[in-house]
Order: sequence, then C-alpha cells, then structure tokens
Amino acid sequence: MIKIVIDDADVRVLLGRIAGRVQNMSPIMRVIAGDLHDEVEENFEKEGRPTRWQDLAESTKRQRAKKGKWPGKILQVSAGGLAPSVTPGSNNKSAWASSDKVYSAIQHLGGFAGRGHKVFIPPRPFMVLTDAGLEKIKDKLGRFAIEGTV
Repeated sequence: MIKIVIDDADVRVLLGRIAGRVQNMSPIMRVIAGDLHDEVEENFEKEGRPTRWQDLAESTKRQRAKKGKWPGKILQVSAGGLAPSVTPGSNNKSAWASSDKVYSAIQHLGGFAGRGHKVFIPPRPFMVLTDAGLEKIKDKLGRFAIEGTV
C-alpha cells in the first residue's frame, strides 16, 4: 500500500480549529477521502498530472495489441486492475485513498521488477494531489471549521 502524507501548515491550523470546535470530524474526513479519490481517478484519466507519465515501451504496446488491449490507457489494462483498486477511506482523524494491489508501489514509484529484477518500470505517480486539489480541501476544511458545514 502506498501512503502519501501531505505536510501543510495551513491545513494543520485549520484542523486545529476544527478539533476545537467539534468532537466528530468523520463527516469532513469522508468528504476529503472522496476528494482524494477523485484526484487519483483524474490522474489515471489524464495519465499523469501535472506531468504526463512516460509512454509505454513499444514492445509493451505490441504485446497489448496482440491481446486486443491497445490502444488504451497506460496503467489500465483490465477492469479489475490498478485504477479500480484505489478506494477512499477515512476515520475521525484521517482521510486517504489507497490501493491493495501488490504492484501499486512499483507503478507509482518505479524501479526494477520481474524475474531477476532486470526490467525497469518508470515511475508513473498516480497517488498525486495537485495544488488545486489541495486548495479545494483547504477550502472545505475552512468552511467546516467556521460554519460546521460539510
């Protein structure tokens, strides 16, 4: 599982205000988890943000084409693959999006894989929160802290 932690002072200040105002942050955390999930879905749709992912190797495209899976999306070969494995989650203090696929880390971070670790997989970071996404979350946290609305 990949865990992305965003350290942002503005968010911590808003969370401090929220914690002082309410005991149950579950509703806003559920909303934020949905926003994080939406960000990841957009990353898959656009094949990388803000920078587009490295294209597939020609050999990979040929292999997929033989199986009727190309043209297609870079990290989306099957209906039960990586993209649909990403799910939102939350509790009273945290919000997240995660994947239970064993290969999610190598796809996100890149590295050597395969038999003998001889194949290099370039990083294709899909668990990315854009600046606009972070601002959206901060805005929602601010409204929740001030107005108590979700």
